[in-house]
Amino acid sequence: MVLAERIVGRLRGAGHAAFLVGGCVRDLLLGRTAKDFDVATSAQPDELLRLFPGADQVGAHFGVVLVHEDGAHVEVATFRSDLAYADGRRPVGVHFETDPRQDVLRRDFTINALLLDPASGDILDYTGGRADLEAKVIRAIGDPAERLREDHLRLLRAVRFAARLGFEIEPGTFVAIRELAPAVRTVSAERVRDEVSRILTEGGARRGFELLDATGLLTEVLPEIAALKGVAQPPEFHPEGDVWTHTLIMLEGLRDPPLTLALGVLLHDVGKPATFRVAERIRFDGHVEKGIEIAHGLLNRLRFPNQVIEQTEALIANHMKFMEAPRMRESTLKRFMRLPDFEEHMALHRLDCLSSHGHLDNYEFVRRKQTEMPPEQLKPVPLLTGRDLIAAGYRPGPMFGIVLSEVEDAQLEGRIATTAEALRMASAKLDLPES
Repeated sequence: MVLAERIVGRLRGAGHAAFLVGGCVRDLLLGRTAKDFDVATSAQPDELLRLFPGADQVGAHFGVVLVHEDGAHVEVATFRSDLAYADGRRPVGVHFETDPRQDVLRRDFTINALLLDPASGDILDYTGGRADLEAKVIRAIGDPAERLREDHLRLLRAVRFAARLGFEIEPGTFVAIRELAPAVRTVSAERVRDEVSRILTEGGARRGFELLDATGLLTEVLPEIAALKGVAQPPEFHPEGDVWTHTLIMLEGLRDPPLTLALGVLLHDVGKPATFRVAERIRFDGHVEKGIEIAHGLLNRLRFPNQVIEQTEALIANHMKFMEAPRMRESTLKRFMRLPDFEEHMALHRLDCLSSHGHLDNYEFVRRKQTEMPPEQLKPVPLLTGRDLIAAGYRPGPMFGIVLSEVEDAQLEGRIATTAEALRMASAKLDLPES
């Protein structure tokens, strides 16, 4: 905020009109913490670079520069109107303006088109954005279909804002989203990924997915999730209803989640539709393995980073193992509990239980074990390594890994406590050293 105010002051000191604009104004008026600050000004691009010589040109064609100072950054853009949109993403060109009204009329939704004078606190509102903020409404500026056709990502942005803010989508805008839903297929995978990620993590994830479903966007963007609807579950374990309902309840329980946990919640049962069968009761044999396969395809399609994909798949792979925890060998339990980011596994299991049968016995068992086992017990320094075996005269081979794993099991279970004991155990399973 401080940097943005200084930028506005410098621009005005040089004789230009300048205002805070967009999401930061919306969030300030709602009493929320604004994360990013944008400034709109009558100053032309060359003048911006003269006034802010260290700025980066992030959109020279659109008159946008990024001003950095002490770790903060503010996007500064020249007032503009857009020419025709040819690809459902960006205009073929722009016309620089001196009138701020022309600048906001090209924006997406009325609540994002407010201009704020940080010195006086005055608001310029050319689109009815303040009234829509008070009424808690997401409304496209001008003709909804025209606005959404300009940039197809706006279809998802409308849902995200409605979910995050707890607003309704204005009926005309909602109808236009439903009619144009198939156009979201033209949006790049990366842009879809980012919007889906924000719907999952910014708050209101359940509402966001209900709106994705109601607008027809869910089938277009995440057909694997749409397939959860109507998939019945055994009522003795899932009195809440079908897989879709169960997933929505879990999404509702998320509170400022890391992205991987949110994705784990969304995808943990994604293998159930493909494995549904009825025997003596409804069963989903192999749904974990199928779920990993489906999630892998979905996450790669949306180009999530490898580390996100790996952790999400780990959450899916292990979410049923809590049922076995009280009966696990101590070594197996310790290995389970030292999975990377294990608290995410704990959080997923807790939500899973609370959103179905409500029993937390296995969760509480593992939590007790966590308090009883310091880190050095969960992952002690190995008593024996491959180097130790080589030094003892053994030739490296496939048995090394098997034997070392068995030795570690014995260590974790307290059956051995010294390197000498570990080496004796290994020697009993390996060929004699060569003389």
